[in-house]
Amino acid sequence: MLTGTVKDIKMTTRVGIYGYGNLSRGIESAINHSDDMQLVAVFTRRDPKSLKIATAGAEVVSAQNVVDYKDKIDVMIICGGSAKDLPKQTPELAKYFNVIDSFDTHAKIPEHFAAVDSAAKASGHIALISAGWDPGMFSLNRLYANAVLPNGKDYTFWGKGVSQGHSDAIRRIKGVADAKQYTCPVQSALDAVRSGSNPELTTRQKHTRLCYVVLEEGADAKYVENEIKTMPSYFADYDTTVNFISQEELNRDHSGIPHGGFVIRSGVTGVNNEHKHIIEYSLKLDSNPEFTASVVVAYTRAIARLHSEKIVGCKTVFDIAPAYLSPLSSEQLRALLL
Repeated sequence: MLTGTVKDIKMTTRVGIYGYGNLSRGIESAINHSDDMQLVAVFTRRDPKSLKIATAGAEVVSAQNVVDYKDKIDVMIICGGSAKDLPKQTPELAKYFNVIDSFDTHAKIPEHFAAVDSAAKASGHIALISAGWDPGMFSLNRLYANAVLPNGKDYTFWGKGVSQGHSDAIRRIKGVADAKQYTCPVQSALDAVRSGSNPELTTRQKHTRLCYVVLEEGADAKYVENEIKTMPSYFADYDTTVNFISQEELNRDHSGIPHGGFVIRSGVTGVNNEHKHIIEYSLKLDSNPEFTASVVVAYTRAIARLHSEKIVGCKTVFDIAPAYLSPLSSEQLRALLL
């Protein structure tokens, strides 16, 4: 655990955004609401001239030229997809920048951490992976609840909402033009957990997955459906429904990106375990990417502060003291929030 004292001197963090999509637009907005941050540049694999951003004075630069900015940016926020982009982009960019990403493939976090940690330590940078709400805020609440109620059980439910990572994974399948995926909690399972009965639930019993897919012309629907339902770490362990619809229907009925969920710890205390307790943390989000972006930007502030303290290597949300996330000074935090 990093336990240094938060510096109370106001510092402006120069930020770069690598990639520009839904998450990046949310990050740009969150930066513009933070008076201690400045967006320097957005880096894109597209033609920079084709990209319009909302921040006056910030540059739009080809991703091929990103290394030219290694002395102009304090923290690079990497906004690629977890399935294909981040496993390559984050370790590579950690050679030149302090970096942060929102990698969300839970099963592969240890592998991703090791790769990023090696690159960051070799270059003398600090990195933070898997910042967001899950992994991220939900991870912290699981840790806190486990520490407080060691004699108990954890339950995490997601949705109903659009998963950006899972939707992106579907869009990477050959023959898919566009897609949205909803994660849906099973209500009977959620009710059983809230009752304090500590049920044993399989992955399949807790959630279902609902997919809306637009096919490219001539694509094989059976092939696409099989690729979705058998995809490891994403769909293979769930009851998954695949609906093929038109682009017009997707745009009309599934244009939003809501999400949310619950982290629940059911535990007992007392000499004879006679007292039951339930800790529940919930999120109800109008915009999954904008909320994720807000978490990422808070941790960007922390990364910049820790870099100024000469901290190197890869970190997760578990390693960052809460005070490092806030623009408030230590004195203000004690007076206002403690």
